[in-house]
Amino acid sequence: MKVLPALENVLYGANLSNILSAHTHAILDILAWIPYGLGHFGLPAICSVLLFVFAAPGTTPAFARAFGYMCVLCVFIQLTFPCTPPWYEKLHGLQPAHYGMEGSPAGLARIDALLGVDMYTTSFTTAPLPFGAFPSLHSGDATLEALFMSYAFPRFRWLFITYVAWIWWATMYLNHHYAVDLVGGSLIAAAAFYITKAKWLPRPQPGKFTRWDYEYVEYGDRPAKLRDEEYGYSRYGYGMGLLEREGNGDDDEWTLGSSSPSFDSLSRGESSTSGMASPDILSPVTPDDDFRHHIIPLTATGDVWDGTRPVRESDVNDVVVVR
Repeated sequence: MKVLPALENVLYGANLSNILSAHTHAILDILAWIPYGLGHFGLPAICSVLLFVFAAPGTTPAFARAFGYMCVLCVFIQLTFPCTPPWYEKLHGLQPAHYGMEGSPAGLARIDALLGVDMYTTSFTTAPLPFGAFPSLHSGDATLEALFMSYAFPRFRWLFITYVAWIWWATMYLNHHYAVDLVGGSLIAAAAFYITKAKWLPRPQPGKFTRWDYEYVEYGDRPAKLRDEEYGYSRYGYGMGLLEREGNGDDDEWTLGSSSPSFDSLSRGESSTSGMASPDILSPVTPDDDFRHHIIPLTATGDVWDGTRPVRESDVNDVVVVR
């Protein structure tokens, strides 16, 4: 627990919290309540919708994953290393704390009195975890939202940074967090963001306004995945669903288009007149050490070229792959 006043002033930012909460006013109460009591609960959903519509496909799941892991880690720390908020020191001084103590709405009690409702007094007084001040999830949530939104919409970065500063002030003004609690929450949020960015966060592309404008998506440092309207995303970025991979392990093969026969069937001696507009587009086949494969053109009459006369491009009707 926080016991030494001098240490509090240096490490916990107690002076800053006390200064910000020393003078109160109804207008300041409302200004602090907006991000702390409303934005904290509503903005995750709002950010998710904006990221889903206007960011690269896959951004919202990455945001949700980072948000979830950050919350789990913060709550784990709060349970393992309980810390009292500033309101405890004002009510009890340096008296040792125990879990049987009641919580407090602190500055939010003024909001209940101002609006004539009981939104916070009962819920905070009976809270099962009254000493979960560090790290601050209010700060962590706001920082994570600001980082993701700044990544997707860099033109409005100043707005997102302003919101983080706003909620930092609100938490200290309402006597719910010390400065160190806010720093801890923001550091955990930043770690969650940058880990997600390196591995799972899609990269935005210039000139794209909505998710439906993206033809392919690049995740972190990984190669692109191309978007296919019929098949979703192909595993490898070689075309709009043109190449689809078949097989597993070392015996991987490729097929050409959704309606074209695979070279696996052609390699067994079957010919095809698939009617493709571009017969010279070939798909790679991984050869084994036990055989060789050859590409033999079919003439316009359907006969296999015998290799004794030149073949003009206009005479080529299709190809057969022979192993």
